[in-house]
Amino acid sequence: MPRASRQPQAVAALLNPAMVALVQASIASGYASKRGKAMVWPLLLVLPVLVLHRTTRKSLPPTVATHVSTWAGRHPDLVAGVGPRVSSTLPVLREGMRLGLRHDLFRIEGGTVHASLPSTRSAEGELRELLKSAQLVGRWTAAIDRPSTLLALLGVRV
Repeated sequence: MPRASRQPQAVAALLNPAMVALVQASIASGYASKRGKAMVWPLLLVLPVLVLHRTTRKSLPPTVATHVSTWAGRHPDLVAGVGPRVSSTLPVLREGMRLGLRHDLFRIEGGTVHASLPSTRSAEGELRELLKSAQLVGRWTAAIDRPSTLLALLGVRV
């Protein structure tokens, strides 16, 4: 992964640890709101790539009514890139997770993530879009019972 000084400014802004932690917390919050229980922590290192990658984010369904498998079948090119994007962004995803834990955006207990998301009502522009998409991804993926099934649908190998 290129150092921040070599990355295009927009990429560096989206991949800063604070932004990543906020996206992670939003995903975990959306997941818990839909499923009624907390998300397993490894998904913090996978699901953000669906939001942080603009092309993937723009292709997400507008509601949770579309099943992940249906979306994956319609977007095989994007699914093929999820695993490599997770691998290439893993350092910043881990850094975001550490920052989120340090600043109480979420906590991990018993292998699950409990989000303490601050109010994001004043968010505007692309930040608002990112957080809205993160909430959607959390609710959307909560419909799948097993994390291993979700990872398989997204083409992520453990």
